[in-house]
Amino acid sequence: MLVVEVEDWSAIAAGLDPATPAGVVSAGRITALTPAAIAAGVRTGMRRRQAQSECPALELVERDPDLDARRFAPVVTALEDLTPRVEVLGAGCCVVATRGPSRYYGGDEALAELVQQTIAGVLDDATADVSVRVGIADGLFAAGLAAQLASTRAPSAQALVVPAGTSAAFLSELSQRALAGAFSPLGADPSSAGPSGVGASNTAGPRGVGASNTAGDFTDVLGRLGLRTLGDVAALPVADLIGRFGTQGEWAHRLASGRDFRPSQPAAAQLELSVETEIDPPADRLDTVAFMAKALADQLDAQLTRAGQALVCVEVSAETEHGETSSRRWRHGFRFSPPDVVDRVRWQLDGWRSVRGRDSPSGRISLIRLAVAETAPDEGRQLGFWGGQSEADERAERAMGRVQALVGFDGVAVGRLGSGRRFADLEQRLPFGTTGPAGASNTAPPWPGRLGAPAPAEVLAEPEPLVVLDEDGEPVGVSGRAHLSAPPAVLRRADGRTSAITAWAGPWPLDERWWDLRARRRQARFQLVLDDGTAHLCAVEGGRWQREAAYD
Repeated sequence: MLVVEVEDWSAIAAGLDPATPAGVVSAGRITALTPAAIAAGVRTGMRRRQAQSECPALELVERDPDLDARRFAPVVTALEDLTPRVEVLGAGCCVVATRGPSRYYGGDEALAELVQQTIAGVLDDATADVSVRVGIADGLFAAGLAAQLASTRAPSAQALVVPAGTSAAFLSELSQRALAGAFSPLGADPSSAGPSGVGASNTAGPRGVGASNTAGDFTDVLGRLGLRTLGDVAALPVADLIGRFGTQGEWAHRLASGRDFRPSQPAAAQLELSVETEIDPPADRLDTVAFMAKALADQLDAQLTRAGQALVCVEVSAETEHGETSSRRWRHGFRFSPPDVVDRVRWQLDGWRSVRGRDSPSGRISLIRLAVAETAPDEGRQLGFWGGQSEADERAERAMGRVQALVGFDGVAVGRLGSGRRFADLEQRLPFGTTGPAGASNTAPPWPGRLGAPAPAEVLAEPEPLVVLDEDGEPVGVSGRAHLSAPPAVLRRADGRTSAITAWAGPWPLDERWWDLRARRRQARFQLVLDDGTAHLCAVEGGRWQREAAYD
């Protein structure tokens, strides 16, 4: 199996200048970089803020999966001229079964060199020095790791060929951390993960940085057990791994031993299954075709589920009203879900339209067909007994990721419990996919001066200005030593409504960040109960009263 990976493809697809420090960010992490950014010390997998602290001049753009796939279409077309057995694992990464092509072109080394030359001929002059890494080994897992190691073990050729039958020896020297990301329940998006699912994660870049917590926990346990390399894992009795880790342990043993579940040569699918639909009248809009593909993908998934199979490789075919056809195989590092299949349909048709040549479409789409190319046993999922992340949660995360790609990184926010002395500080809105600064919790550190329970039921986004009067109708003030000028008796709102204050407590002074003139806050807080039975948290700041929150 041959795996070819164009390093930092998202940066190339975005048109970033190689001489300018720039990068592509997804879910708050760097996924691709220009050579200038790498020279400045920025690395993929870094958080946005960490990368900008390393290089203040760093320019960042949001990752666009549709753009990545559309720009990668000419590369796939060129590789398909070499061999028809090209499978796209994601934008920037392709898989080729080598038995036939290697014999035809004179061996694995000759095939690897030809693949690199073909891709270099497609790329523009501005990206002629881009790294195209090729790995060849027995199985997809080993070939993916060989591609990742090509730049270090064969820097001049950027290609690493593992001789046939020696994949187990090659893997035995590698860290068991290479297994990270190989056990995502639903599988990660290959367009954002490394080849063969190595280090796959929804937030990972081509090098597989940012693997899922499940995979990270698994490899952490292996490390604590003293298993440092894949050879250590392969040396264990498989029964012991199954007894300790279940199916995950069996999979790890097979991968570490060089016995990949996925065949290294093309074979007929276990199920002869395909679904298709004619589009009448033909459609010229991608969203219309994607809507039709969604129904097909759901139908295909239901049939495979009943057969106990999971879709690993799918062949997407499209036909126009003038007879032009496009057919391409898409491989997943783990298994396809219906939304994943729909994404591949969109990417293929968008790229088909963007490529100008003998096979470019001249009419509207009249037929869509999805055919099963390869399946794997669907062993299902065992969710946590006490809850945890469900399949619905993961679908929601993928949906939010797509929305974030459309509206920008800061356009999708999630609520989070923060920390501070004021209740307004407890609610934070962070971009989706980030966790906020370490240690930001409402319990640490201790916040002397913060009001105790009960917490208010509603905290106003913008404080409401008020006027508080005493029994004589004079404004109530608070001195610098937190002494009241008179007991509060009447509350007047900005619209002129007044309410009698039946009970009150306070003041509780707050003086924080006195050393910072811009961020300094000095106020006195009160709890006021009005004659209508409502209770409110109010504060005096700069001689002005304001309502900050309300209690049930």
